[in-house]
Amino acid sequence: MKRIAIFASGSGTNAENIIEYFKSSRDIFVDSLWSNNEDAYALIRAEKLDVETFTFDKDDLYRSIEVLETLSDRKIDMIVLAGFLWLMPVNLTGEFTTINIHPALLPKYGGKGMYGRYVHEAVIKNKEKESGITIHYVNERYDSGSIIFQSKCPVVATDTPESLAERIHQLEYEHYPRVIEEVLLKEDDESDF
Repeated sequence: MKRIAIFASGSGTNAENIIEYFKSSRDIFVDSLWSNNEDAYALIRAEKLDVETFTFDKDDLYRSIEVLETLSDRKIDMIVLAGFLWLMPVNLTGEFTTINIHPALLPKYGGKGMYGRYVHEAVIKNKEKESGITIHYVNERYDSGSIIFQSKCPVVATDTPESLAERIHQLEYEHYPRVIEEVLLKEDDESDF
């Protein structure tokens, strides 16, 4: 059984979708949800779905090995970022496969400060014809890890950041759990050799 830890900073709709997706899986288990924001609605969503939650601050993440040790003790196989806004430390990305979803077609519209509404506003302002999602491995720089998967949607002349976000969210909900599953099961296949 592969074990996932989800990291989220905000409302947690992607986290909830991932938890629901794997609820009946015999191969993958969402072990826990972690947040750097003790007011994140993601924590409430996870608790309602019987997923254990943890909160931490910058010292816990960057200056101590407490988060690393707890994840190791829980035998986590993958960290999944679902709206987590801090840069992940190398001690975690070096120890655990870590993936993220970004609401644009990287390498465009990535980097520090490019998340949520800010991405959609930039895409519309620059009159892009399409946007989408990028699922990628996480490294020591924002949104620069190897791309695993992308899916596109049109940007129309009447789009607002909210209307574009709605189409992007649908792509996230459709593809993120499936890609997580594929990456984990592929790793499992490769470890059999």
